[in-house]
Amino acid sequence: MRTNWRVAVPLFWSVLTTAVVLAVISTIAKSIYFSKLSLNSLFIWINYYIGYPDIYYLTALPLFMLSAIYFFKREKDARYHRYLIHIIEDVQRIADGDFDHKVPVQSIGELGQLAGNINQVVERLKTSIDEERRAESTKNELITNVSHDLRTPLTSITGYLGLIEQDRYRDEVELRYYVNMAYEESQRLFQLIQDLFEYTRLSNITGATIQKAPINLVEMMRQLFAQFRLQLQEAGIDQHMTFFEPQLLVMAEGNKLRRVFENLISNAIKYGSEGKYLEVLGFKEGNEAVIQIINYGETIPQTDLPHIFERFYRVEKSRATHTGGSGIGLAIAKSIVELHGGTIAASSDEERTVFTVRLNIMGEKANS
Repeated sequence: MRTNWRVAVPLFWSVLTTAVVLAVISTIAKSIYFSKLSLNSLFIWINYYIGYPDIYYLTALPLFMLSAIYFFKREKDARYHRYLIHIIEDVQRIADGDFDHKVPVQSIGELGQLAGNINQVVERLKTSIDEERRAESTKNELITNVSHDLRTPLTSITGYLGLIEQDRYRDEVELRYYVNMAYEESQRLFQLIQDLFEYTRLSNITGATIQKAPINLVEMMRQLFAQFRLQLQEAGIDQHMTFFEPQLLVMAEGNKLRRVFENLISNAIKYGSEGKYLEVLGFKEGNEAVIQIINYGETIPQTDLPHIFERFYRVEKSRATHTGGSGIGLAIAKSIVELHGGTIAASSDEERTVFTVRLNIMGEKANS
């Protein structure tokens, strides 16, 4: 509707101007003709050779064209100026902090492109601000969690050593108990600090910086379960491995990938001991090598499943490190898998809990 008015207004003024100018010319011509001036012969010649009213038609056409050009340009300049003022007002509104506001994009010369570019800049700025706020929130959360997790074992160590310092033990047996508890807490503290350093280091590297080599996941899993044989026996867990391929070759950094599966197996032993059974499946699916570690013990609540790979998240809401660990092991595992271009996921129901690791098979790209 607005476009129709933009065309109609200049046309109206062009027609009106043409009519007025023609009326003026006609009046002047008639006055000259009836006044018997020397130009009389000129108009007689025009009327005789061109004809009346043909002369007015021929005069009206260039007049109309000139008038149309003038009024269309005037309207275009006016629209350009109005739109420029509108953009200035919108930019000022954005500068005042309203980053949700958008500059309307109109097809008016370069101003339309300028408005679109302004919107893109504002959108990127808003995204950057949101990311900075999330980073600040994450940093504060990290400091809070680290402070809590470091303070807990330190408090225990200080408490037990304080009892020893004050000779508040009955005999050597109780003394050794206090020393042993302080030692265990110091080991837990050391492991937490190691996990923090590992997670921070992984956050600062990319997949291009890790040293990859061909790794056979089938052989790696067999070696790992030989390493965990004693722990499995102590927990009373039987393990069974099934590989549907003789080899599952991936390009990976062996030590880092080993850390992933060590973490998953340790969790399966810790939380799956009630099921008395641990199963490992290895197979090829499309262009991916898939390893599944399955336990039949404690179920992970559905509300916790989306968060278990977040750092410092524990299913145990009490945050007890004796049962919940540092809360960063699965976050480290996820970071390592993603560094290798793979994915890690978990599912859990009343029957079993499954951790699934997917990695690109050596020499093949991931499915698009």
